[in-house]
Amino acid sequence: MHPHKPCYDRHAGTPENKDFLRRISRKRIDPPAITPGISVADLLDTAFLSYNAGRMREGCQLFVQRMLDDRTTVGLALSGALTPAGLGMSCLVPLVEAGFIDWIISTGANLYHDTHYALGMDLYAAGPNLPDLELRENQVIRIYDIVFDYENLLGTDRFFRTLLRGDAFQRTFSTAEFHHLVGKYLVEREEQTGLKGKSLLAAAHRCGVPIFTSSPGDSSIGMNLAALQLEGYAIRIDPLRDVNQTAAIVWNAKRPDPLDHSPAGASGVFILGGGSPKNFLLQTEPQIQEVLGLSEAGHDYFLQFTDARPDTGGLSGATPSEAMTWGKVDPDKLPDTVTCYVDSTVALPLLTAYALSRRSPRPLKRLMDKLPEMTQRLQAEYDRVRTQRHE
Repeated sequence: MHPHKPCYDRHAGTPENKDFLRRISRKRIDPPAITPGISVADLLDTAFLSYNAGRMREGCQLFVQRMLDDRTTVGLALSGALTPAGLGMSCLVPLVEAGFIDWIISTGANLYHDTHYALGMDLYAAGPNLPDLELRENQVIRIYDIVFDYENLLGTDRFFRTLLRGDAFQRTFSTAEFHHLVGKYLVEREEQTGLKGKSLLAAAHRCGVPIFTSSPGDSSIGMNLAALQLEGYAIRIDPLRDVNQTAAIVWNAKRPDPLDHSPAGASGVFILGGGSPKNFLLQTEPQIQEVLGLSEAGHDYFLQFTDARPDTGGLSGATPSEAMTWGKVDPDKLPDTVTCYVDSTVALPLLTAYALSRRSPRPLKRLMDKLPEMTQRLQAEYDRVRTQRHE
């Protein structure tokens, strides 16, 4: 035997060995047989035990048992284009209406295609292997295995340009303020057509949920806004206002609320995919700590469904422990983080079914109604800190 090589007795079942095993174990693997009629929630709790299935179960349980505490403010980062696949009306609208999502950062694509449904336009499921040249010749648009008539784009563009030429829009907005006002008119359209529950923008307006877009020019909505600017209209989007308003939401989530006398709470982030919405959601904490110089520790809960790898250097695959080094996640709360490597279109319906079955609706926080006051509180604290620095 090599004199410096440790000797491990594989047959030594000491109490220390067993204690160590107990400490690192989470759940004994002994699932019951799956039976006909089992609910989605029971299936997740009993059969999703290991690998990414295990992370899916842990993510659902984290969301319901910790993040949906009444005092926790839950922010959602929504990347890609999930609404064309029907996930807005099937999952996101029920989560918003149940009070499970308090504020959102989304790609513009999700909100533009969401509008098709509020306007009564049809999208269809197809297959992924389609003759793209024939689609173009027949004016059919494809999003992987979703197809729809080109007129959907033209009709939605007409809706936005007509709406945004109105007097109510001739001012400067944050993206949340802009989407809230658009949502008001989509609520009216839903009521006229009997299509209530089809649109995320409309549901967010009804429930007072702010929806920000981290890249407002990067979508067909932004393209139409740019056209109106060329026409001389006064409508403007101020992305810097978004930075302060999102930071204000997180800052106020952690502190007692003088508006409704509620105690200090927590901030949870729920991330579907990655990209710019993920960063914009997470950068709220560096904005508070690093830039504004206010005392904070990071988000308390982190749940992400992603198919991106961390080793490529892309933010979409960045782990919560990496985010912790930037101050984005509270280091003391790393056990309350879950990353599951799974397609969001698979994960979101499962999590929605689990949450709606395991948790009763929460009171709506209606952060959109409180946004001016919350931003003023952040401004006052920043002014106080700056004054102290100069002293």
